[in-house]
Amino acid sequence: MKTHILICDDSLVARKKMASALPADWPVQLHFAEDGKQALAFLQHYGADVLFLDLNMPELDGYGVLNEIKKQALPVITVVVSGDIQPEAQHKVRALGAIGFINKPIVECELTQLLTEYGLYRPHTAAPVSHSLPAPANQELSDTVTLFEYLQEMANIAMGQASNLLAQLLQVFIHQPIPKVAFIARSELNMAISAIEGNTDYAAVCQGFVGAGVSGEALLLFTDTNSEQMAKLLHYEDETCSAPEIEVLLDMSNILFSAFIKGLGEQLDISFGLGQPHLLAG
Repeated sequence: MKTHILICDDSLVARKKMASALPADWPVQLHFAEDGKQALAFLQHYGADVLFLDLNMPELDGYGVLNEIKKQALPVITVVVSGDIQPEAQHKVRALGAIGFINKPIVECELTQLLTEYGLYRPHTAAPVSHSLPAPANQELSDTVTLFEYLQEMANIAMGQASNLLAQLLQVFIHQPIPKVAFIARSELNMAISAIEGNTDYAAVCQGFVGAGVSGEALLLFTDTNSEQMAKLLHYEDETCSAPEIEVLLDMSNILFSAFIKGLGEQLDISFGLGQPHLLAG
């Protein structure tokens, strides 16, 4: 008897990786959803045994899906698979009914262990994974992934690591946005930086990185900057006048840059060296 699996993630890369990470001898029927609304519609009309659910998605995020599953008493076992690895995020999804939380990028042995612990999978069952899909037909596993889709998923994972570090340092929950990868012309970048100059509500910090023949420049834009509030979040000893605004911006930027670029490098198997952050405008 096959286990019906629904994989819900707005990233085609993530959906394909999730499918390929499943044990090869687990007899399953795969189904896919690109966002929370599609996932709920599928569960309501067809049902599924196990749902692998992303958190940060458009239309309806993973938290919303878990809320609806609980509200509608939909019979499905849910495992969250997310790049947002903050402890509070993991606590929230378990409180909403998820049986487990798997970090991106997926480690296959950890996934297999979780499935085994909950009795969902028994090793050496001999039957191969089935990729045939019922209506609506889905050709996900044969779709070509673009460079932008790869980069967007890598950015999502790296952003999750940066959010996790910042959340632990500041002792707050970070609402992680959905990353967007796109080309930007040099003229557009120059215009954006020029617009910041002289505007006290905005600031820009850059930091170079290099490793294994790859070099780049990371740029962070702050909006509605409040140095006193950031100094308080960074736990400076003197909260009233703990550090100059520039120092606060550079410290906050260094935390985000180092975590994000480290996360990006780990996925590329590159150890990046970082330069010093510099304030461009503010």
